[in-house]
Amino acid sequence: MGISPTQIGAPSVAARIDHRSAARQRQYASAPTSLAPTRSILLPPLIGLTHMNPITSFLVLAFLAAAMGVGYFVNPYFGGALFAVALVIGSSLKMANVWQKFVVLRMGKLQSVRGAGLFVIIPVLDTVIAVIDGRIQTTGFNAEQALTKDTVPVNVDAIIFWHVQDAEKAALAITDYRQAIDRVAQTSLREMIGSSMLASLLSDRKDADEQLKVEIGRKTAPWGISVSSVEIRDVAIPVALQDAMSRQAQAEREKQARVILGSAEAAIAGQFVEAANTYAGHPEALQLRAMNIIYETTKERGATILMPSSMVDSMNPYGNTLALAIAGSETLKPNGALKAVELPLPALAA
Repeated sequence: MGISPTQIGAPSVAARIDHRSAARQRQYASAPTSLAPTRSILLPPLIGLTHMNPITSFLVLAFLAAAMGVGYFVNPYFGGALFAVALVIGSSLKMANVWQKFVVLRMGKLQSVRGAGLFVIIPVLDTVIAVIDGRIQTTGFNAEQALTKDTVPVNVDAIIFWHVQDAEKAALAITDYRQAIDRVAQTSLREMIGSSMLASLLSDRKDADEQLKVEIGRKTAPWGISVSSVEIRDVAIPVALQDAMSRQAQAEREKQARVILGSAEAAIAGQFVEAANTYAGHPEALQLRAMNIIYETTKERGATILMPSSMVDSMNPYGNTLALAIAGSETLKPNGALKAVELPLPALAA
């Protein structure tokens, strides 16, 4: 059985046509695909710019723009080199603010703690594991239904002022120093409440604040944390206990008022005794006092005072003596007139 020449040459021609079309497609696609990798890998640096400092961001953007321009207009390889430089700058150039501390590890070991300003790390080998804020910070904490020494449940709110004194210890000695401070503060607050009486907790807050500061500072010192102050903001007690304490305070005030009134009455009684002794030895003083009382009473207009005659007579004993002397020594003259009578000197003086 024979084979025709057309049957032999047809497959070879078709194969050559398919090979040429495939080569032509690869040629047309070679130009755009040379820049495709550069365009695709530009996205990660652009996303990371939001976490960089301004100087590093500017340099990275400048090198990325140069990489795009050079890669498109000059040579894609030069653009790739500039892109690599942008990556290195973005991962190695760091800047710390004046209140920040950067803790840097090199291959798992502590390399340094960098302070304010620009500094460079080695990509891949160096790692910034923590950025510590050295400013004073506040943390609020509370204790609910904590029992005092005299078994009274109270709710206490407090606030602590602290700052990181040693950034190396804060980053390496404990996992999360912020959470640890909160837990330690709550525990110390409950211990202080349990060892204090309710009266001292309400009246001596300064002592309680100082006790909390010393206790919390002692526990957080190994972590590089320094406690500036602790302040108790509020101490809430049950409503029933508030009513009982209010009644107790009211009873104490009434007791104090009665004691003061009794002391005043005792002092007044002593003054009355001294006045009575003075009046007993000097009846004239008593008469003058009685007359002064009557005068003070009758100063108001329209006042009418009824006084017994015996009281009036008792206020003027010399007047009675004078009247009796005149009545007993009166004599009539021959013409019926009264004779002059010589009176004793004390009667005239009265």
